[in-house]
Amino acid sequence: MNLITRQAILRKYVRMQPIERTSPPSNAIKDKVLISPHGIGIGTLARALRAGGVHAAACSLYQDQYSYLSDICLNLNQHPMVLRKAIRDAFLEEALETYDIFHFRFGATFTGDKRDLKTMAARGKKLVVHHCGDEARILSVARSFNNPYVQSREAWPEERIRANMKLLTACVDHVIINDHELLPHVESYYKRVHIVPYAIDAKQFKPEYPSPNATPLVVHAPSHRRVKGTDFVLNAVERLQKEGHKFQFQLVEKMPHEQAKQLYQKATIVIDQLTVGTYANLSMEAMAMGKPVICHIREDLRDSFPPGLPIVGANPDTIYEVLRDVLRRPDEWGRLGAAGRRYVEQNHNYEKVARMLIDVYKQL
Repeated sequence: MNLITRQAILRKYVRMQPIERTSPPSNAIKDKVLISPHGIGIGTLARALRAGGVHAAACSLYQDQYSYLSDICLNLNQHPMVLRKAIRDAFLEEALETYDIFHFRFGATFTGDKRDLKTMAARGKKLVVHHCGDEARILSVARSFNNPYVQSREAWPEERIRANMKLLTACVDHVIINDHELLPHVESYYKRVHIVPYAIDAKQFKPEYPSPNATPLVVHAPSHRRVKGTDFVLNAVERLQKEGHKFQFQLVEKMPHEQAKQLYQKATIVIDQLTVGTYANLSMEAMAMGKPVICHIREDLRDSFPPGLPIVGANPDTIYEVLRDVLRRPDEWGRLGAAGRRYVEQNHNYEKVARMLIDVYKQL
């Protein structure tokens, strides 16, 4: 594809917004970083890196509820297959000339068969995979840790996960995971494993600590009902309401992210996932807003997190008792909310995560 055709395709079909950068500190890297291909976290990581002086951009391949957070969106799902290939190929050629480091999240790259990795490696590009959950969580391994509750998504059966990681590791030696929960799933595939926590810009979230005098609002926002344990939440809520406990409940599904955040802001208590054994974006956003969070944290993992994790633990067997107990302790809501806010400020802030990512990039 010649340069004129490539640039014409990109101008017509690809959304690219201006990227602001801060002055790089002396320890910043000069490599340009592209984080892709989808998810809420790619834009967050790119902004964190830019705050640390790194030239970084986030690229979403498809238009979805989170793609507006990315700096670049190819909008592939808005076009027929033939045009999708032309757009993807044009952007990939442009990216190979622009970026030095390619950071792939969720076990996906620009092509389903991962052949783009071979092209990048042949061009001397630095590559890192970033696994975040279901695309790397092998069910038989997860259940070996005394966690009978864990579920997998239908799209990611164990055979597909293993085959996908073999494709990735043919060209990629380094993997990033967010905490120790995924460590036993990936450590036998990749040569180097790096643990880098989720990033959140707490300044973008105004804390509103729950009032002990108001009728509590309990919020649960599943991205996948079975994986998140939603039926157990609904059963607990119904049982408590029938017993006369006074609270409101809001199930947040298939809602734009900004609209969902408005509901979290009004919440008294936020219930995250009950099956996996770790926490993710919903818990972090809720803690940043000063809300008590209920989530399943595997007991063998709790000490692997930074001290002071204020999440109230619950699983499908205990969610009724735990929610009842939290509802009965309104004087504790503010304390739990403030502890959560401090926790994300200290452990998931941009500066800390950016430094850790830069350290990983220097090792590629």
